Amino acid sequence: MGEEIVFYSNPQSRGRLVHWMLEEVGAPYRFERLSFEKKEHKNPSYLAVNPMGKVPAIVHRGTVITETGAICAYLADAFPAAKLAPPTDSAQRGSYYRWLFFGAGCLEPAIIDRMLSRPAASMPGAVGYGCYEDTVATMEKALKPGPYLLGEQFSAVDIYIGGQIGFGLMTKSLEPRPVIVEYAQRLQQRPAYKRFTEKSEQIAAEMKKAG
Repeated sequence: MGEEIVFYSNPQSRGRLVHWMLEEVGAPYRFERLSFEKKEHKNPSYLAVNPMGKVPAIVHRGTVITETGAICAYLADAFPAAKLAPPTDSAQRGSYYRWLFFGAGCLEPAIIDRMLSRPAASMPGAVGYGCYEDTVATMEKALKPGPYLLGEQFSAVDIYIGGQIGFGLMTKSLEPRPVIVEYAQRLQQRPAYKRFTEKSEQIAAEMKKAG
């Protein structure tokens, strides 16, 4: 099976987090661009990869991985030399999983609900994240010790959570609390973040030009 990672995405999607992760990992990858305007993500060829017709997705060693958090976790384990995940026998592995699933089950839904002005649930206990206020307060508390979610170790969970925080701040659906803003700014100084941003902007410009 080939070692090259085939990366299906669009520069204006959650695939940005995976693009950043790929730059951090340093593994060879091929960016397969899918135009939303042309509905290429709904073409039969891509639906054969991901029947949901959503991006991102990767194919590595003959295996398809979808869902942004799962892709980040997979890449961290597939390329251990990048040291983007604690060892499996480390106590920090528990915290690593905790915040990965918090990002998927709590932070992103809370941010999206706020962005879309969805009314608060009449039964918060039936909602995975409970309420927006508790989610943001929990995130703020987790970030205070710093500099990263696992202390001194930067990991895939910072990419996953950090990308969501960046989106929330950009769309004003996440309160710009000092600790949260400082964390986002710290992540944006990473060389891999700058590389992915530059490449993503170039791809977006090329896609726009192509029409």
